[in-house]
Amino acid sequence: MSDANILASARTVLSAESIALTRLSEQLGDAFIKAVHILVECKGRVVVSGMGKSGHVSRKIAATLSSTGTPALFVHPGEASHGDLGMIVKDDVVLALSNSGETAELTDLVAYTRRFSIPLIAITRKAQSSLGGAADVTLELPDVPEVCPMGLAPTTSTTMQLALGDALAVTALEYKGFTAKDFSNFHPGGKLGKILLRVNEIMHSGDALPLVEESDVMADVLVTMTEKRFGCAGVVNSTGNLTGMITDGDLRRHMKGNLLELPASDVMTQNPMVIPPTMLAAEALKILNEKTRTQLLVVDNLKPVGILHIHDLLRAGIA
Repeated sequence: MSDANILASARTVLSAESIALTRLSEQLGDAFIKAVHILVECKGRVVVSGMGKSGHVSRKIAATLSSTGTPALFVHPGEASHGDLGMIVKDDVVLALSNSGETAELTDLVAYTRRFSIPLIAITRKAQSSLGGAADVTLELPDVPEVCPMGLAPTTSTTMQLALGDALAVTALEYKGFTAKDFSNFHPGGKLGKILLRVNEIMHSGDALPLVEESDVMADVLVTMTEKRFGCAGVVNSTGNLTGMITDGDLRRHMKGNLLELPASDVMTQNPMVIPPTMLAAEALKILNEKTRTQLLVVDNLKPVGILHIHDLLRAGIA
């Protein structure tokens, strides 16, 4: 097989699966809307099940639902018949996948949902199949051939199953108003967790804050700046609101004359750039890079609550 034929074959597969996904998108309708309502209103968990390749896709759909605010788990249909049906309770919803809709291993699971009035959503290519006919909602896949040259290996069908699972999960996420903060709670580890860190999770606060009052003389301000080691000091008024900031640059601009005797209010830069504690740490890093700054004061309702240094971001793995 030539290199050109290798690329041609791959592009044929991707093109065919892209066409199938377009057809799937075009035929979404009331059944999909009803399925989303069932998922969002579920008081228990979404139990996803399927056999063979549909089972592999089911595991991924369960994982995606769980990480986007819809508690879910995978139950193997074969194991369900040997005790795992006990994992499914009346407040749950079952999402069953079967390309043919006639998967024998799903029979007991389907019967269990009918017996205990557990909502059943089916994803299948044949709405008139045993699974499709038993389900409360059937999401029918377009009747398109598998891209396998023999038309046998699950390829196009599993791609559509996977995409439809993503569509359900993301639509439910948006319906619930699931936020980036919610997402970070479910992804505390790895690169994704670092990207979703908030400023207040890594900033310095409390006694570490380099703060002085407007009336403090610069001799005392320099002591605070030296002790706190951030190369700056936030300046507050009598009510504790931030009114300015003193940096090394401000010191250099006032080196002539009686710098040490001046009040902080005469040396500070008024209305300094600040960030809120709820800002994503990645956004703070972008600001620091764009403004060529090394630190930012963190302010909440005019009160300084922390200070963020670029080294804190780098230590947290945000780059």
